[in-house]
Amino acid sequence: SSEVLEAIENVIQGVLQSLAQKKAPVLTVANRTDWRNIEFKDSVGLQMIPRSTTKQIRSDCPQSAKRFALMFKILSMIYKMVQSNTYATKRDIYYSDTLLFGSQSIVDQIINDISCMLKMPRRSLHVLSTTKGFVAGNLSYTEEDGTKVNCTCSATVFTVPSNVQGIKNLTSHAKFILIVEKDATFQRLLDDDFFSKVSPCIMITGRGIPDLNTRLLVRKLWDSFQIPVFTLMDADPHGVEIMCVYKYGSVSMSFEAHHLTVPSIKWLGLLPSDLKRLNICKDALIPFTKQDENKLASIQKRPYIACQPLWKKELEIMAASKLKAEIQVLTSLSSDYLSRVYLPNKLQFGGWL
Repeated sequence: SSEVLEAIENVIQGVLQSLAQKKAPVLTVANRTDWRNIEFKDSVGLQMIPRSTTKQIRSDCPQSAKRFALMFKILSMIYKMVQSNTYATKRDIYYSDTLLFGSQSIVDQIINDISCMLKMPRRSLHVLSTTKGFVAGNLSYTEEDGTKVNCTCSATVFTVPSNVQGIKNLTSHAKFILIVEKDATFQRLLDDDFFSKVSPCIMITGRGIPDLNTRLLVRKLWDSFQIPVFTLMDADPHGVEIMCVYKYGSVSMSFEAHHLTVPSIKWLGLLPSDLKRLNICKDALIPFTKQDENKLASIQKRPYIACQPLWKKELEIMAASKLKAEIQVLTSLSSDYLSRVYLPNKLQFGGWL
């Protein structure tokens, strides 16, 4: 925390020096959304290059003066929280003055900019994300406040902790971790008692695009247990995109890649090639939209696809057919096909990429 306070004080000092020299104060932040600032490294995923291009948030320019003021407002809130050892969610910060901030997304962007500017992970700033992910299966741990969580005893779903860094005493006999794209599939596997029937495992869902805490938990579990991590996604560009976020990270959070990515993640299903192999009826598949075509084309151009020839092949099958499928399509074969046949066979015979 002393490092965070010092980093904020250095920013304030820079502003005071500018004012003393009769210059307009400026904040310099990295361009977090520019692919030119990103490099792909096999062992880390997408990470920000050390000499990335920057943008200036000026106090004397009508376009950026408000953002400059909002950054200082949030910096002062972070400073107070770190000093008093209290925490707030991004939502708490937005609701402290909704008229001033205007929208939640502005607060989110500014917090990420501050985190990147100070070179401090968000949790060091005492800002917590609201968690939407769930975890279940063969896992127990102690939360930062001493609460003991035991997912192993029951088919109960637990919310991913809001302070993943603070959890300790992680124990598990799981043979693998299964990341499930959607909540509905996750609940279905729970109802079928999947994680105790096949072999002990830990199941996680980010319920769509994963929030920061869900990604942190997947990384922490992988660091702690060093067991295989598989993904179960829809056979569509959106599902592939979500899987890539877990495995390689995202452009906007590339400055934190070292804490968030798990490059050893494997694609278990639903593979585009599975649809033909299982003779899924064409009527059960969904035609691509223009948005799907654009999304797939953009994924195919990404640097990490070049080093994944088998993934590349699957994406080519998807692009050629212009058809997509949800995991639920397997119920057209039988109501419990996913948990009784599909997943056990894949895990037993190595049907992953």
